[in-house]
Amino acid sequence: MALLKRIVRSRPVQATLGALLAGYLRLVRATSRTVTHPPDLYEKAGGLMPVIVAMWHGQHFMVPFARRPQDPAAALVSRHGDGEFNALALQRLGIRAIRGSGARERARMHEKGGVAALRELLKALGGGELVVLTADIPKVSRRCGPGIVLLARMSGRPIVPIAVVSSRRLDFRSWDHASIGLPFGRIAMVVGEPLFVPRDADEAALETIRRDVEQSLDAVHARAYAMVGSADPGVSADVHRQA
Repeated sequence: MALLKRIVRSRPVQATLGALLAGYLRLVRATSRTVTHPPDLYEKAGGLMPVIVAMWHGQHFMVPFARRPQDPAAALVSRHGDGEFNALALQRLGIRAIRGSGARERARMHEKGGVAALRELLKALGGGELVVLTADIPKVSRRCGPGIVLLARMSGRPIVPIAVVSSRRLDFRSWDHASIGLPFGRIAMVVGEPLFVPRDADEAALETIRRDVEQSLDAVHARAYAMVGSADPGVSADVHRQA
């Protein structure tokens, strides 16, 4: 088992998996009809670039569909072994990967690469790249952590909540309710209003905005699932608000 794990996580195998995933996602996009809300979302977002695109965990397969080819982009990807082929797939889709992740305990931020990733995200925004990252922290689904709000305060760039859902998809029974589209479906892409964080925001203000991000992400997910005629599987099964 240990040998098999080493083989699967080897660079050649991960590169192959990344290429297959990128090719599959291109197939899904090419064979699906996309509807957006608001209809002029790209015109509205264009004047705000670069932005911080916020998503819930589980949306990492679908959110790359939202990127326009002309928008330089970087995405935060976990340093975990399973994150490698995701990073390689993103690169094939034209999105630069920044490795690292947040943590519930601040003492573990360095260990998980969160501090170095924060610096890279700030550098990316400063260089004109939009950045994409999950708002929730691993194993606590759909509860916004403080990291994305801190990034917005330090960078001065707005947070834009997004949800991308397909009418034909596979929903995984994972902690993050991951979902990946299937070909020949209808994709709903929903973007919420931008959320700005003042540079002088105190702890109380940051907590208010954190909750606003959480509520906005829940709202765009609800609308996206409604637009494809189905219920969000994460709502009925999740107990994330009880933590």
